[in-house]
Amino acid sequence: DGSFWIAFKNTLVLSVLNLVIGFPIPIIFALLLNEIHNNLIKRSIQTISYLPKFISTVVAVSMIKEMCSPSTGIINQILKIFGVEPIFFVNEPDWFRFIYIASDLWQFMGWNAIIYIAALAGVDQAVYEAAMVDGAGRFKQTIHVTLPGIMPTIIVTLILQIGRFLSLGFEKVLLLYTPMNSINSDILDTYVYRMGLQNHNFSYAAAVGLFTSVVGLILIVGSNKISKKITGMGIY
Repeated sequence: DGSFWIAFKNTLVLSVLNLVIGFPIPIIFALLLNEIHNNLIKRSIQTISYLPKFISTVVAVSMIKEMCSPSTGIINQILKIFGVEPIFFVNEPDWFRFIYIASDLWQFMGWNAIIYIAALAGVDQAVYEAAMVDGAGRFKQTIHVTLPGIMPTIIVTLILQIGRFLSLGFEKVLLLYTPMNSINSDILDTYVYRMGLQNHNFSYAAAVGLFTSVVGLILIVGSNKISKKITGMGIY
């Protein structure tokens, strides 16, 4: 089925982008937040960063559509000042992946960073003091003390994310989906929804769903074995 392979390719591209961009940024954010010594500022930034997680997906997508509106959206209003013609971002296939990844970062960066912030709190301060005595600056302390200290947490979260490689945000994709951007926005989850609930082809939809589950199982087992071989750490 040609439609399946289009959905599979879109899922693969979005998942790779989500892993390459969406996985390291919460770690970087947690490391930067760890450098702030004023507790009030630190807690304020942390609270503001994870609040978007509690916004409903429907509300979040509505906000995205309002901001990207070609007539009243703030983004197009700014572009108009510079003489750029309005762009219907949500309808443009080339903009779909950028909107998805950017909105995911906005919603989940702070929330995903919480686990790393908790791991950073458990790093032995004596090791930092020893590194300072040896002449290590903040950057070298981060590379040689902080990152190794939270590496078990990073490995576990990476393996779990790889296991969810083909499982993206179904609700957000479905709400952002339009016939115009479908060439880039149709993923396996929306494909299963369309085949099963709209076309009533339940057996075929179940087969596609089983396919994604099997691939996820292979990925999580494989990544765990590779991680144990390279770093000696894994989830089991």
